[in-house]
Amino acid sequence: MKQKNFDVIIVGGSYSGLSAAMSLGRSLRQVLVIDSGLLCNRQTPYSHNFITQDGEKPAVISAKAKLQVDLYKTVHFYNGLAVEAVKRDNGFEISTESGEVFSSRKVLFATGVKDLLPEIKGFEDCWGISVLHCPYCHGYEVRNEKTAIIANGEMAFEYAKLISNWTKDLRLCTNGKSTLTLEQIDALKKHGVSVFEDEIEAFEHTNGYVEYIVFKNGEKTAVKAVYAKPPLEQHCSLPITLGCDLNEQGLLKVDAMQKTNIAGIYASGDCTVQMRSVAMAVSTGSFAGAVINKELIDEDF
Repeated sequence: MKQKNFDVIIVGGSYSGLSAAMSLGRSLRQVLVIDSGLLCNRQTPYSHNFITQDGEKPAVISAKAKLQVDLYKTVHFYNGLAVEAVKRDNGFEISTESGEVFSSRKVLFATGVKDLLPEIKGFEDCWGISVLHCPYCHGYEVRNEKTAIIANGEMAFEYAKLISNWTKDLRLCTNGKSTLTLEQIDALKKHGVSVFEDEIEAFEHTNGYVEYIVFKNGEKTAVKAVYAKPPLEQHCSLPITLGCDLNEQGLLKVDAMQKTNIAGIYASGDCTVQMRSVAMAVSTGSFAGAVINKELIDEDF
C-alpha cells in the first residue's frame, strides 16, 4: 500500500469497524482499516436479533459488509496486526507486525474482547454453539429446553431471573460452594431453579452441542444449552498503552460520543459495551464514524 497518511485509522475490521468505515467513507474521509481477520464469534453458527440479517452466518454478514464498504474508494484495507501505537502532536502513528507505519489524525479502536474461558473439558468446543452468553442473541433457539447457568453470587441470581424468561427448566451451577444468600436460594427454588454446588469436570457434547454437564463427584445433569459469562480482557492492548481508561468490567471507557479519555481516540463495539451483539456493534460503529467526521469538520472550519 503506497498511501501512508489518513484522516482516520480504524483498528479492527469486524462489524463495528466496518460500520464506522462506511460512515466515514461516505463522508469523503480517507480511512484505513487494519484487521487481522479473527472474528470473535467465528464459532457461532448463526447470528440473531439483527434486523434483515436474522439467522445469517456471522462470516457471511462480515464478508458482505466488507464487500459493500470496499466500494468506497476512500476506504482502504490492510490485512495484518497492529502492534504499536504512538501519539504525535498532529495525530497518531500505528505500526504493524510486518513493520509498516501508518499515520492519521484520529484513531478508532473496534478491536473487541477476548473471553477467558474456564478450564472445563468441552467448554471451548461448545462456546458460541450451545454454551451461550446472551439470551437476546440465542435464547429463542433454545427456548423451553433443559438449560443450565454457570455463575455464582449476585450475578448468578440476576442471570437466573433473566434466563427464566426463556425457559422454566433451569438449573444453576455455581461450580463450587455457593455464595448466594439464603433468600436468593429460596427465591430460586420457588421458581423451580435447582442449585448445583458441585465443581464441574466436563461437558459431554456432540460437535459442540452440549448433552450433559459432568460434575467432579461423578454425577451429571442433562442439558441442551448453557449460559455463562466468563471474564474477559481487551483483545488489543494498544488503547491501554496509549493511556485509555478501562471501566470496572474491563471495557474501554467511552462517553456518549464514543470518545475515550484520550483526545483523538475513539472506541466502539464489543470492547466498549456489556451487551455484545452484532446489532450493537454496528450501531456504535456507525455513530462513532459520524462523531469523528464532525470533529474533523470542526477542527478544519
